[in-house]
Order: sequence, then structure tokens, then C-alpha cells
Amino acid sequence: MNPHAEETFELAVSEDFAGERIDKYVAESVEDGVSRTQVQDWIKSGAVLVNGRSVKANYKLAAGDVVTAQPPEPQEAAIEPEAIPLDIVYEDEDVIVLNKPRGMVVHPAFGHTSGTVVNALLHHCRDLSGINGVLRPGIVHRIDKDTTGLLMAAKNDRAHASLAEQLKEHTVVRRYVALAHGNLPHDHGTIEAPIGRDPHDRKMFTVTERGGKHSVTHFSVLERLGDYTLLELRLETGRTHQIRVHMKYIGHPLAGDPVYGRAKSIPLNGQALHAAVLGFEHPRTGERLLFETRLPADLEDVLHRLRTR
Repeated sequence: MNPHAEETFELAVSEDFAGERIDKYVAESVEDGVSRTQVQDWIKSGAVLVNGRSVKANYKLAAGDVVTAQPPEPQEAAIEPEAIPLDIVYEDEDVIVLNKPRGMVVHPAFGHTSGTVVNALLHHCRDLSGINGVLRPGIVHRIDKDTTGLLMAAKNDRAHASLAEQLKEHTVVRRYVALAHGNLPHDHGTIEAPIGRDPHDRKMFTVTERGGKHSVTHFSVLERLGDYTLLELRLETGRTHQIRVHMKYIGHPLAGDPVYGRAKSIPLNGQALHAAVLGFEHPRTGERLLFETRLPADLEDVLHRLRTR
């Protein structure tokens, strides 16, 4: 659960968590971590419901309970500009496209207010869109902390609205390069499977019919490397952890993935996933822009080792 998203989150309680206090359950369900005291305030304000009703913080959950949560947006936050180097691929008065390194979080969250893309952007341009609030200025979409590659941000609200609409209409080109375990049986394919929160581990996502959202990933084999396959993947939808979940679902998890992957994997600090291509219509001029970036050095090194072993 991302406590700053605009949507309401819904979690179905499995038998594994029956008898657990609602405040503990919600606090541990938030991806970025919040205190139980903070969650108790949410519960008191009516932002957390069980089966559509308000409860007290000491409410004990039962299997089958449905927990919905709409954490309030923070009223203010001390997000400081930081002089963090940025690999800028493109920039004008409306948009900026970055090549994000591995290990860098896109936007601040509870308990993590520094060292993010947002901190760096605030120092670099100071004129970001305010649509996503104080913690996510300019952020139109995000990629995971340990995923590398292209990310776009909006410098004003007009640009933000245009880019967000393009994402909604699936007209943004997003192509990724990934290294997956195993030898895929097909050169091309489409994974169409709904993604929702894992009922057995609230911080993970999985393919599920219950509460799952329509999710589509297209893939093409770039190179076969023995017990690994190098792929290009194209997102039709943009669910949290979509590529990582879909690849695990078909039995070929991403190499290096600490959450959805295999214990024994490649020497890489995070999943072998790179946002290689990003294309969109410029929000002011209407021109189609397409950007491409090379694989990061650590992934190139892994591929070299696999090719020469």
C-alpha cells in the first residue's frame, strides 16, 4: 500500500492474519512504513474501514474481512532540495526525462525524505507540477527503486495533466529490457493476467482474480543465454511491480529480483530490469518524442559474463 496514492486501497484478510489488530495490520501493509500511532489517527478520522464500517484501533480482524484505506494526503512536508547529480536525457520548459540509477527512490515517503529523485529535481529546476502534492511534485509515473532507466516528470500542471492522460490512454511507449530465469519457450508472447495484492503477504502483489486489476505485458526474446533469457517487454498497463509479477507468474522471474525472484541468482543488487525506451507526445507542441538509453554497466557486466562463460 502506498500511503500517498490517490486511490482507495482494498485488502481482503486471509486466515493467516485472523485475530490481528487492525492498526498493526494496516501499518505493516504500507509499503514505505508508517507508525501504528499514525494509523490509529487514520482510523479515528474514518480513513480506514472494515467491511465498510468504522472500527476502533484494537479491532481484531477475522478471515474474510475487507479492509479499505484512504490515508489522508499530508498537509505539509519538509522535502528539501538536494544537490544530487541527475542523468538528464531531455529537458525543456514543460518536461524533463531522466535516466534513473539503481537504488534511487523516485519520491519521498514516510521515514524516507531524502536522496530521492524528487529531492534532486527540486534542486535542479524548482518549478515542478504540484498536481501530485507536496511529496510527489512533478512525478507522473514511477519505476521501482532498483529498476534503472527512463522516467519523465512534469514541470507544470498543464504538462502533468497531458502526460497523465497519455498514460491513462496507453499511448505512452514504455519498453523495458530484462533478464529472466530460464529459457522461454516462445520468441514472442503476451501475458494478460489481473494483478492485485497478495493475500498472504500484504506488501507483495500477485496474479489474482479477486480484486486484481486488468494487466497486460507483451514480451519478445532478444537473446537466449543458456538458463537465462534476455527480453524486451512492453507495458500496455502500468500496475505496481507488473513486469516482475507477470514474469514470476509464467515461471520465469527476473534475475536478481529480491522479492519475486529466486534465492540463487546473478551478482546484481536488485532486479535485472531497465526502462530502456520512453515515448510520448509533447504536452505543448504535440510532437512525438522517443528516448532510448543504454543498459546500466552492472547489467552489461552480468550479460558479458553469461555470454563468455
